[in-house]
Amino acid sequence: MGFLADSLARIQPSATIAVSTKARALKAEGRDIISLSAGEPDFDTPENVKEAAKKAMDDGKTGYTDVDGIPELKDAIIAKFKRDNGLTYSRSQISVGTGGKQVLFNALLATVNPGDEVIIPTPCWVSYADIVLLAGGKPVFVEATMDDGFRLQPDALEAAITPKTKWFLFNSPSNPSGAAYSKADLKKLTDVLMRHENVWVLTDDIYEHLIYDGNVFCTPAEVEPGLFDRTLTLNGLSKAYCMTGWRLGYAGGPEQLIAGMRKLQSQSTSNPCSITQWAAVEALNGPQEFIAEHNKIFVERRDLVVSMLNQANGISCPKPEGAFYVYPSCAGTIGKTSAGGRRIESDGDFVTALLEEEGVACVHGAAFESSPAFRISYATSTEALTEACNRIQRFCAGLK
Repeated sequence: MGFLADSLARIQPSATIAVSTKARALKAEGRDIISLSAGEPDFDTPENVKEAAKKAMDDGKTGYTDVDGIPELKDAIIAKFKRDNGLTYSRSQISVGTGGKQVLFNALLATVNPGDEVIIPTPCWVSYADIVLLAGGKPVFVEATMDDGFRLQPDALEAAITPKTKWFLFNSPSNPSGAAYSKADLKKLTDVLMRHENVWVLTDDIYEHLIYDGNVFCTPAEVEPGLFDRTLTLNGLSKAYCMTGWRLGYAGGPEQLIAGMRKLQSQSTSNPCSITQWAAVEALNGPQEFIAEHNKIFVERRDLVVSMLNQANGISCPKPEGAFYVYPSCAGTIGKTSAGGRRIESDGDFVTALLEEEGVACVHGAAFESSPAFRISYATSTEALTEACNRIQRFCAGLK
């Protein structure tokens, strides 16, 4: 294919988007498909946020803005970081991008040199490693096991750090496992990081508000203020604020890093959508009560899915502390043959056979660098989840 850049060969298309696309295609063919693959709340964007967007349009706020965010939005983000995380930033330390993914992309492309290592606990979100690879860096995967509640242990982090380590890329609550770290868990990791001044911390806090059972969210720079000057704290509006399609992510970090990210963004997308920015001001400054209401529903759905999956032959599903995913092991299905005659040799085979035979779409664990497992998003209706879990039980019962 000589025409395409060599760098493209280093990355794969997003596995979660690929599964969602395949599920939509099968639906369009008339198949009865329940898609549990997308990390997207099924709740609508709050009315006050939509009204703020309409007002922005009516007020003519439809032109270019500052590359990395309007002052009003930066002020709302500064207030949020102070209120929720005890972190103090100035406007020049805030970056706003078109979704959290762009902010992450900007940060890594602005800092990673060929051969630089980025430590990523697994299971991990599908895009982390590919963005590192595109930047010319080397992803260093460190396993967080199911036995440890999918939480990285400090000795494993210590062992992974080398003189080439540039970043520690951290996500809690986690996609795909839903694991959340307590302050004590996090302190053990930050103690390790304090001993290694060459390592920067990129923390993806996108699921911050989706945390359950009395667990309390905390972020690395809050737990260890000594890391503040080498931490980029990333967040966004997609998940908790039900604004996936609005595309708005943001981060707080050292001024030099933010300036580098701004420079990169000035030559790519320029500013995020002006209307979305004004909607985001209202989202961050406005009423927050709906988040707790949504979380009650998420907890009910989580408990339903965990219970039903643990009744399926060959499946073991731990109960996560946050986000809206479960990450069950399908180790007990490997080596068996489905009712439709498909041999299950991997989690990829498992999810493919499940989709083709029962019409349930989920994402295989290999996409998250941790097998044999699969991810289910429970951010969909209770009726759909119940039917999907019934189908999974039936599929597993048919394995021989």
